[in-house]
Amino acid sequence: MRHVLWGAGIYNVLWGAWAVLFPGAIFDWLGMPQPNYPQFWQCIGMIVGVYGLGYAIAAFDPVRHWPIVLVGFLGKVFGPLGMVQALWTGQLPWGFALNCVTNDVIWWVPFGLILRHAWVQHGEDGGAAGRPEEGALLAEAMTTRGESLAALSQQGPLLVVFLRHAGCSFCREALGDLAACREEMERGGTKLALVHLGDAASFAALLASYGLGDVPAVSDPERRLYRGLGLRRGKLGQLLGGEVWRRGMKAFLAGYRPGLWEGDGRQLPGVFLIKDGRVVRRFVHRSAAERPDYVALAQTEAGR
Repeated sequence: MRHVLWGAGIYNVLWGAWAVLFPGAIFDWLGMPQPNYPQFWQCIGMIVGVYGLGYAIAAFDPVRHWPIVLVGFLGKVFGPLGMVQALWTGQLPWGFALNCVTNDVIWWVPFGLILRHAWVQHGEDGGAAGRPEEGALLAEAMTTRGESLAALSQQGPLLVVFLRHAGCSFCREALGDLAACREEMERGGTKLALVHLGDAASFAALLASYGLGDVPAVSDPERRLYRGLGLRRGKLGQLLGGEVWRRGMKAFLAGYRPGLWEGDGRQLPGVFLIKDGRVVRRFVHRSAAERPDYVALAQTEAGR
């Protein structure tokens, strides 16, 4: 991947410099009239050259810098589409299409493979062997009350709900469900805690709007707790499948409007019942749209 991106970077810089320094050369070679405003062609050369610098930067870490590759890939797809239209209508000679072959088409497969690899890598959060021990994570996870999740679970069973990003309709639906069943859970002896991906202050305001302002919460934008307890990023079908759209529309019509995206949009939620500093029950969402029975998950063996 690095070799591909270095090659693309060098090619773009050289092609861009050629277009800037010799704007009329390609028109002479193809027997085309010289453009009235060669500065436009030089501007295109400048843009292509700047893309080359971006590819060189991405070559140092292709997975981390995937947005640069994506922007380049989109340009390499849309450019030839415009070229096909111009060739089909006779506005440009077929020889001019050579630009698209070398500038765009030959890079489709390698850039596509880099993006695919980046998608897979961002979806992989490591196996259980690579995770910190759950008990240690729960002891380190400090809530807004100044107590850790492990310490709170020493006082009694604790249902810890891991949410999607705060702008998601399903996150807001979950908060509505928890507000509705919290009293029933607490009558059964189980307290509630939340883990979220956003800023603590903005999330506190969202909680207050659902009457959950006093619920202890943990901000985990780096997804350390999510990953440590085995919650993965979702795949395409888990995030945008038919059932997700159907449930999303149902949540929207129920009044759970989406808000500002805050946090990793691919992260899937989950629910964990914690007692005496250890996980005794877990529910891992198979898609963003799953709606768990929080009351059932909150029941301890003694309370059944």
